Amino acid sequence: MGDFRWADDEELFGLMREHLFTAAVGDVLDTMGLLRQFLPPSIQPLDPAMVVVGRAMPVLEADYFAYRDEDGKDDLSRRPFGLMLRALDDLKRNEVYVATGGTPRYALWGELMSTRAGILGAAGAVVNGYSRDTRGILELGFPTFSMGRYAQDQGYRGKVVDFRVRVEMEGVSIAPGDIVFGDLDGVLVIPRAAEEEAITRALEKVTKESAVRIAIVNGMSTVEAFEKFGVM
Repeated sequence: MGDFRWADDEELFGLMREHLFTAAVGDVLDTMGLLRQFLPPSIQPLDPAMVVVGRAMPVLEADYFAYRDEDGKDDLSRRPFGLMLRALDDLKRNEVYVATGGTPRYALWGELMSTRAGILGAAGAVVNGYSRDTRGILELGFPTFSMGRYAQDQGYRGKVVDFRVRVEMEGVSIAPGDIVFGDLDGVLVIPRAAEEEAITRALEKVTKESAVRIAIVNGMSTVEAFEKFGVM
């Protein structure tokens, strides 16, 4: 690889898709003292080939057991889905819709949302809950990471109460603009302040790992390889 510099997010995310995987970046974050960056292991891609990489657009969900509640004290109560439609329309190019906050009793993402997000140039969706319309999403090829497939709608069960705010997912803090990187081994969050160092070191790590692989294939023991290269 050689040159690890990038001019903008397009180059950065292209570099990550081509050369990196979550295990390598996660290992580097550990060495930097960032020990809780992986989202829950229950969040998996709808298709093992899916990769998501982009800037987080956090969305805060809450359980709300009415489609439209005229007795609510706030206008949010009278809005089906709360602020979900506004949040979806606010997605920017290379952003990832990251939703959390409600209980996993309904789907937080679906085909029509994927269609709109794709038109806006969004990079994917990562939800701490279920997704639905699976066949449609797979046909679109839109990177979607969820707890699994479940058709129950959020319309009568949940609302988006805010977006572009810092959220937390089982101890992992996610701020607007943090990098979200996911593949078939999980999803991790790279804080903006750490991204340049973390990604540069991860690129160096995968280069060394390639050398380790070749050395082991040629007969070197794992003990010798680790002593020589310092990675495993």
